[in-house]
Amino acid sequence: MRYILPLLLFTLFFACGDTPPPPAMPPLSDLPLVPLPVEISNSEGYLYVDPAEVINNEGADAGAVAYLKSKEVPALPLTTNMDPALRLSDGAYSLQIASEGVTITAKDQAGLLNGAITLEQVVAFSPDTERGLFLPAGTITDQPRYAYRGYMLDVARTFFGVDTVKQVIDRISTYKINHLHLHLSDDQGWRIEIKSWPGLAQIGGMFEVDGTPGGYYTQEDYKEIVRYAAAQGITIVPEIDMPGHTNAALNAYAELNLDGKARDPYFGTKVGFSTLDANKEITYEFIDAVVGEIAAITPGPYFHIGGDESAVTPHDDYVKLIRRAQEIVISHGKKSIGWDEVAVAGLDEGSIAQLWNHSEYALMAKKEGNQVLFSPATRTYLDMQYDSLSRLGLHWAAYIEVDSAYLWDPKAMVDGITDADIMGVEAPLWGETIRSIEDIDYLTFPRLLALAEVGWTPQPKRNYEDFLRRLRAQQTWLKEKGIGTYDTRVLR
Repeated sequence: MRYILPLLLFTLFFACGDTPPPPAMPPLSDLPLVPLPVEISNSEGYLYVDPAEVINNEGADAGAVAYLKSKEVPALPLTTNMDPALRLSDGAYSLQIASEGVTITAKDQAGLLNGAITLEQVVAFSPDTERGLFLPAGTITDQPRYAYRGYMLDVARTFFGVDTVKQVIDRISTYKINHLHLHLSDDQGWRIEIKSWPGLAQIGGMFEVDGTPGGYYTQEDYKEIVRYAAAQGITIVPEIDMPGHTNAALNAYAELNLDGKARDPYFGTKVGFSTLDANKEITYEFIDAVVGEIAAITPGPYFHIGGDESAVTPHDDYVKLIRRAQEIVISHGKKSIGWDEVAVAGLDEGSIAQLWNHSEYALMAKKEGNQVLFSPATRTYLDMQYDSLSRLGLHWAAYIEVDSAYLWDPKAMVDGITDADIMGVEAPLWGETIRSIEDIDYLTFPRLLALAEVGWTPQPKRNYEDFLRRLRAQQTWLKEKGIGTYDTRVLR
């Protein structure tokens, strides 16, 4: 097994003619696909792709074809059908492989792209010989358990440039992660240009944790990230944390402080010491400007307002600021997401609480008719160490090995919350200990594969021992692509 190289885009149909006998290959249902599809049925035969044939996919969906090309999947005889009238859930698809070619059917663009993502893995784990590529015949019928399947990258504590973010997007899209949450501001740094408040990035973006040089995204940089992510089916979710985790802004603009004095830059990892002043009108002018400029260049529906660990903000001030921040987000046409503490302020209709630490706050959100995004720190925080010997990470929440990341069910985690109350699952990677793409890979893989399956595959279909079988093959594939992964003890 090896990762398949160059993609050729030429003729739509492949005339099979005299095909060579196939090598020994597993049936479609035995391929190590992650996340596991809902249903896989095997058929007799196989698809043979002659490397000498010229294949043109111009009649197939451009987004699906572009995705496969970006992943260097070789050209296949591909047909796509999109019909909004189909009785399928959003993002669902059917992938059929026969001797004549591959057909992906869906009711929406997300479904076609999900089918292409599965096809990427089918090709990767099928025999590729000097005689050509052989794909086992069969049909995959699939749909996501949750609509939102996310990954969060903290670029505020440690700044990562556009090229690194694109590398992250390349990695996570393969596992049907469809939201990338960018933590754009914190005590250590402000990472996006705000033209009406230029000092936020120019001053607040100068440093990162440990006092090393920081950086920030221009609005054109950010637009490029949004564009690149969209091509791989990923929606960008921007976060500007408030009222706490705001020292970088308080360093840039003295008038945002309670005492009117600018704060010094902060290079440590302590939390809970900074706050915006909820009783100054300039605070809300600041929030409105920031949200407005970012919302204008963010096509996705969500804007994250943070809201966690505001230890020095008086309760009434916290409630006041979070309420007004939600109103501002709504006024700019977005839905507000906040860490679970925001539920104490009361949530506007359509706003979302992201559960990370407080089950009672998730229940508050549910009782008000709002959905919950699940990111329990003890299961999903990728910045946690695997064990006490891990070279990177923290362990204040837990040591999280692959088994801990896999062996849980969101709907069973909080009494009173059902699948209908859960918007999805997100895996955050906080930036205190990461400095490079290699560090990101080490903490992300292979745990993200476990969390991707939690978010996609129906609970009754999930089986830990079978997941480990598939994970072994996925680990090898990742390494062959040059993606460093942790040597998890569950596979030793």
